[in-house]
Amino acid sequence: MTQTKARVRAFNIKFLVGCLLVIFLSSAAVSWIQTGGGKIQVHSITLPTQNGQWLVADLFKPRSATAENPAPFIVVVPGFQRSKEALSNIALELARRGFVTASIDPYAQGQSSASMSPRSATLEGYGMYALVDYAATTPSLNYIDKDRIGATGHSAGGNAAIRGAAHFGRESDRTGKPSKLHSVFVSGYVLSFLDSVLKDVRSNVGTSYALYDEGAYRNVLKNGDMRYAKESLRLVNSGIAETEGPVSEVEIGHYYGNIDDRNLRVVHNERLLHPFQPYNREATANQIEYFEKVFNFNNELTTDDQVWQWKELFSLVSLITAMITLIPLARIFLTTELFRPLVKEIPPALPRPKGNGRILFWSLFVLGAVIACFSYIPMAELSQKIFTEASTRQQTWFFPQRMNNAVLLWAVFNGSIGFLLFFLAYKFHGKTSGISPAMWGVKITKRELGKTLLLAAVLFICYYLILFLLYYFLHVDYRFWFMGVRPFQPKMLILLVMYAPFFFIFFLSNSLRVNASMRTEGQPEWKSMLIAGIGNSLGLFLIVVVQYVTFAVTKTVYWTDGWLYVNLLFAVVPMMFVLPYFNRYFFRMTGNIYLGPMTTCLIFIMILLSNTVCYLPI
Repeated sequence: MTQTKARVRAFNIKFLVGCLLVIFLSSAAVSWIQTGGGKIQVHSITLPTQNGQWLVADLFKPRSATAENPAPFIVVVPGFQRSKEALSNIALELARRGFVTASIDPYAQGQSSASMSPRSATLEGYGMYALVDYAATTPSLNYIDKDRIGATGHSAGGNAAIRGAAHFGRESDRTGKPSKLHSVFVSGYVLSFLDSVLKDVRSNVGTSYALYDEGAYRNVLKNGDMRYAKESLRLVNSGIAETEGPVSEVEIGHYYGNIDDRNLRVVHNERLLHPFQPYNREATANQIEYFEKVFNFNNELTTDDQVWQWKELFSLVSLITAMITLIPLARIFLTTELFRPLVKEIPPALPRPKGNGRILFWSLFVLGAVIACFSYIPMAELSQKIFTEASTRQQTWFFPQRMNNAVLLWAVFNGSIGFLLFFLAYKFHGKTSGISPAMWGVKITKRELGKTLLLAAVLFICYYLILFLLYYFLHVDYRFWFMGVRPFQPKMLILLVMYAPFFFIFFLSNSLRVNASMRTEGQPEWKSMLIAGIGNSLGLFLIVVVQYVTFAVTKTVYWTDGWLYVNLLFAVVPMMFVLPYFNRYFFRMTGNIYLGPMTTCLIFIMILLSNTVCYLPI
């Protein structure tokens, strides 16, 4: 090894160690915040439930909760497409105040099993019913007050909470005993505030609805103003109509009814969008205040004393640094005897486009973005026809991820379009403009291709091994709000083998375009990668722009039936933006276009697969 290569290797080792140190320190900070500086015990539990199903949850137990000093118990139910970590902020803030909380993985999401029921949130509370039943009857949880059990949830999790209040209310009528659910809080969901549901509720109920909720078009008055909404009026009047007379306008934040009679009602209406409601100081404070009131459980912390934001910040640092770690890690492996043959000379950059070439480049740039934009919702609609079992929430081995099936079809379509545009541009312009296939970095032997795939697998394993160790010792993962990297689950290998080959069409197409058409002479690397990042994410970003500009102007989103598919893009767009950066860095390491898409496809698709609803029958 020459002296220069030794210095480069030493630099990469230091770079790697520095990244690992940042990840560890950030994750340790997350763990310290999550455990309240050691005052809260946090660990996962698994509960066997009906029909051979099981429920996984993170239990937050304050050390102050003991058999001699039992505390209220609150089940936290994330919504559609979310896992137990997604609402750990409310579980944490309640636990800091002395409540015992359990944030669950809803059925068919995260580590919980799928459900035999296609209406799991409504009929099983996403598994919350089983946990409440267990908590109310088992002698094992001797540190909880069985007379003060609550539930809270956002979006579909909110539906689970109010449906749970009705479920245990009917049980209460049969047994003549108080409902096992003392109080519930419903966030981001009012469609279940129907007379047919509310008539069975024997619990206190609080609700919080975003004034700018994208799904408000489904409400009776087609907006999110809870002062006059039929849904909020039904909720409030269900508690007080017989004793105080019905109200015709809800006073936001006002407590109606009586705690002891289990008919207390309160409505909040924060100025937020639906997906951001769980990650807001005011909305979190409203939940804290509600549970402190209904359980008569005051403490020295004010509702504004919240630390979850710091947890999100440090976790974001870990999330970003973990991806950066792939760069020095790959460079180090490429210096080994096994993988050194993969390092080739970087092909010469393409001539800078001029005249018609420049017009062609930007025309294709815009055309690709427009196709990406206008094909997304049609692909989502098509996925519902092709993957009927997953779309109807039935257990299936055939592409069981309802939301990712839409992204899959979009990726295959746009990846194919990308290849087509690339080769048409070469055929009709590139050939006569000094461009040759030797500049693309596509030439590779079968042996080298196999080693490239092996190196991508090694990088994938290292990435998730680091995360596994952090989760094992600190019980934290990488995430920011609803964007998260969860620990590797063996069952996801089945899905990775199923989904990754199709997604790879898009990833390879992106690497080809980024490194063989957007890498031109005299252009700074930062500018080249920025253009590539914008080009790769612009189409999907335009969907978000159209959706919310329309919403701002008309008070109704542009895509109504597909609004959940648009919300999914809040997590997908950042991934699409950074993808070209990694494809370029790996290209510069190896001189070919393959290592980048192989590595990023494995990691990014595993992230997608681990963070979505999955109807796999295991």
